[in-house]
Amino acid sequence: MSVFEIIMLACFGAAWPFSIYKSYKTKDNGSKSAVFLYIVIAGYLSGIIHKVKYSFDFVIYLYLFNALMVCIDIALYHRNLGYSNNHE
Repeated sequence: MSVFEIIMLACFGAAWPFSIYKSYKTKDNGSKSAVFLYIVIAGYLSGIIHKVKYSFDFVIYLYLFNALMVCIDIALYHRNLGYSNNHE
């Protein structure tokens, strides 16, 4: 376990609720990129796999929580595509 890993995950994790809230309320993706979201989820999943295989500790829960928030943001991204397609 590294304190710097915890700080990094906490900082990234602090940003996701704002992104989720904005996506939910505005029903607009703005400049959000699906490619970016999928790259981020791939990074979190890689961190989870590393924790399971080589360095299992409680930090895995930060990875899981962040990955869950990204998944919610991905779901909202796809929901919002439906809104933008229906309102053009």
